[in-house]
Amino acid sequence: MNLLIIRLIIFGVLFFAGLKLYGIYREWKTERAARLAQERRRDGGQMVRCRWCDVHVPENEALRKRAEWFCCAAHRDRFIAEQDQADDRR
Repeated sequence: MNLLIIRLIIFGVLFFAGLKLYGIYREWKTERAARLAQERRRDGGQMVRCRWCDVHVPENEALRKRAEWFCCAAHRDRFIAEQDQADDRR
C-alpha cells in the first residue's frame, strides 16, 4: 500500500512539473511570435514604386491592381479610370 501511495505522489509531481514546463514553453512561443511580428512590421518588406506618382512605398502597405503597385486607393482609381478611357477610345 505504501508503494502505491509513493508512486501516485511521484506521478502527481511529474504531471505538475510537465504542466509547468508546457506553460513556460507556450509563453516563450507567444513572446517569440510577437517579437517576430514586430520585426516584420518594422522592416516593411521590399519597396515598390507607385505607378501613378513614382513614390516608393513598402510592399506590405502598397495596393496592387492589374499587376501594378499604387501608394493609395486614389492613385489606383485614377490609373484604372485612365486605362479604361484609353481602352474605350480604341
